[in-house]
Amino acid sequence: MPAEIIDGRAVAATIRQELIARISAMGSTTPGLAAVVIGDDPAAQSYLRGIARGCESVGIFTETVRLPEDVTQSRLEEAINDLNNDQRFHGIILQLPLPKHLDTLRAESAISPDKDVDGTNPISTGKLLLGEDTFFPSTAYGVKELLVRSGHSPEGRHVVICGRSNIVGKPLAGILLQKQPGANATVTVCHTGTRNLAEVTRTADILVAAIGRPKVITADMVREGTVVIDVGVNLVEDPKGDKPRLVGDVDFDAVAEKAAAITPVPGGTGPVTTAMLLTNTVTAAERLLSR
Repeated sequence: MPAEIIDGRAVAATIRQELIARISAMGSTTPGLAAVVIGDDPAAQSYLRGIARGCESVGIFTETVRLPEDVTQSRLEEAINDLNNDQRFHGIILQLPLPKHLDTLRAESAISPDKDVDGTNPISTGKLLLGEDTFFPSTAYGVKELLVRSGHSPEGRHVVICGRSNIVGKPLAGILLQKQPGANATVTVCHTGTRNLAEVTRTADILVAAIGRPKVITADMVREGTVVIDVGVNLVEDPKGDKPRLVGDVDFDAVAEKAAAITPVPGGTGPVTTAMLLTNTVTAAERLLSR
């Protein structure tokens, strides 16, 4: 029986409606989100346009700070500090990856934890692992919300995460391990050093693919009835057309014949990632108001 398609666009639309109500309850306060972008990478521009549309749809003020490709570390940190002190903005995101001459950890550490709505500051990371109140990285947060809101809560289930990146794999493992509603899972993290990967993935109740390689999760790696969340976004040549197309890390058509539920690419985790970034921004504004 073909898998249930988990519609990320529908989940994101519900979240945005919730945010509109929360923002309305703030009265004259308008949540603000600043994005720091270095250079003019087309992929980054596309991502930022999506964020801007999301902000506009719920009533968040947004602005982009653009810096040249050869910006110095000190100038980047100065720009971040200016935003830390700018009361118009409740959240700050730093578009990654940074050019190789810049120190990413130093730049992430410069973002105030109170405005770290993408959860990249080491303080936010530490609090996440300790189970303290903090901002979750938006993609990992989005995976959790997709699971819970689609009726596939990870509570008490075995979640296998393929990928150990600092923005998805590691924080998602930390989130789902917590003894909290919508988490409390048994988590296995697989990576390039994992032996017999398919044997591990076949033990999953929930399989999360966040590897960054197209269609690397094949049907033989998934057992019947697994819930599959595909975080991958890969551009590949389309043999039937002139333009490249987006595919995930999962061989969707084949795996959908075995899975209980699966996210598509596009239309799965992407829209919810943006929605959770907006959620964190609204939460940051609410926290400021409550002080």
